[in-house]
Amino acid sequence: MLRNLFLTALTSLFLLGNLFATAGPGDDKDKEVKLKTSAICGMCKARIERNLSFEKGVKEATLDVKSKIVTIKYNPNKTDVAKLKANVSKSGYDVDEVLADEKSYAKLPACCKKDAADHVD
Repeated sequence: MLRNLFLTALTSLFLLGNLFATAGPGDDKDKEVKLKTSAICGMCKARIERNLSFEKGVKEATLDVKSKIVTIKYNPNKTDVAKLKANVSKSGYDVDEVLADEKSYAKLPACCKKDAADHVD
């Protein structure tokens, strides 16, 4: 009886160890993508970063206004690059080959529109 209890406990530990090894954080590695935007100023930066923060799976989004590159860290099990680009487009900005959503672009302040003079706030 003691032997059966020992074997059951040992088997349970082995199975639990395998479960944690296969379902651990290694499977949910975050990815990073860099996307070129049409952002111009600090207001653009704030808007894009804020809107991306509401996207499911986004861990971090940082826009460099000078290069117009937004760097996004995300969970690939919850979102993908196409959804991230759609989010930026719906914010009113071009992103890589995706043009800005027309209605969202029309709502942007004048300083954030593509034909505004480049400036950095």
